[in-house]
Amino acid sequence: MSRKLGSFVLGLFFFLSMFCFYMPVPVMAGGPIVLNYANFPPAPTFPCVQMEEWKRKVEERTKGKVLIQTYPGGTLLKAKGMMDGVIAGTADIGCLCMAYQPGRFPITNAISLPLGLPNSTVASLVLWELYKKYTPRSFAKVKVLTMFTTAPSNIMSKIPIRTLEDIKGVPLRASGGAAQILKAWGANRVGMPMPETPEALQKGVVKGLFSSLEVLKDFKFAELCKYVTITNTAVYPFAVVMNMDSWNRLPKDVQKVMEDLGREQCIWTGTYMDNHVAEALEWSQKTQGVEVIKLSKEEKARWDKLLDPIVDQWVKDMTAKGLPAAQIVEDIKSMIKKYE
Repeated sequence: MSRKLGSFVLGLFFFLSMFCFYMPVPVMAGGPIVLNYANFPPAPTFPCVQMEEWKRKVEERTKGKVLIQTYPGGTLLKAKGMMDGVIAGTADIGCLCMAYQPGRFPITNAISLPLGLPNSTVASLVLWELYKKYTPRSFAKVKVLTMFTTAPSNIMSKIPIRTLEDIKGVPLRASGGAAQILKAWGANRVGMPMPETPEALQKGVVKGLFSSLEVLKDFKFAELCKYVTITNTAVYPFAVVMNMDSWNRLPKDVQKVMEDLGREQCIWTGTYMDNHVAEALEWSQKTQGVEVIKLSKEEKARWDKLLDPIVDQWVKDMTAKGLPAAQIVEDIKSMIKKYE
């Protein structure tokens, strides 16, 4: 009798174990599918603004069949752990900046090369098409929902920078591929998180920063940096990815809603970013007296010529790793012309 009871308990334990290890997308009893979405920057920044817009569209177009719970500011996953966290299922969806892991995303990070991307809308469309053409192996373990970029980087400084001679030796905050660009121009690149930059400016540790211009208003850099030099160079690529198991468990009609949003959200985010930059620049000029310096055609050509070796070296390095690097660069250039 005890042997039969033991077999029954063992069988029941096995059945319950199998049930517990099956983890479906969270669903409220008789209610909607609930998904969590992790993001790393603060809520008011553009990656989180696009997150809330995507959430709104998904919930609206699925007629309440799906609810998205958003987690900005690294409250669920931090920036560098975003991709692995989504793969592991810590979050159903996550937004990551690929520039933070350049070796992991070589094809999509090619968008950061100084190739003349004019704005975020064009850059975001180029990035999306680049991903669609090459479907990099680095995204094989996730479902890519959309991609987008920052606006091009420009110089915000406490001193006027009008020529190459003016930038020599000037300490400027930058991150990722932008550091190579500053080095080529002769500036002294200083790496630090963006939130630490205002104090560094006040203490004179840096004389400015190299980034997209929405931070003039978002981080109030216009109060410290009274000069903006337009260079329109490096952009930073972002991707929104979903855990593959969570994706596969979604109903087909919900998957279609998200698929249809891929390119649309890419365009929406690029347009939002460009408008936000224009708004920040206007605010800086009108309320903070910021001077915008536009390089002459001849001067801009001098700056651009110094960046050619960066592209050449990237092609050489990536070719050695087995990537069609030269073709990727040509594709980006042709896509820029297509979308401009």
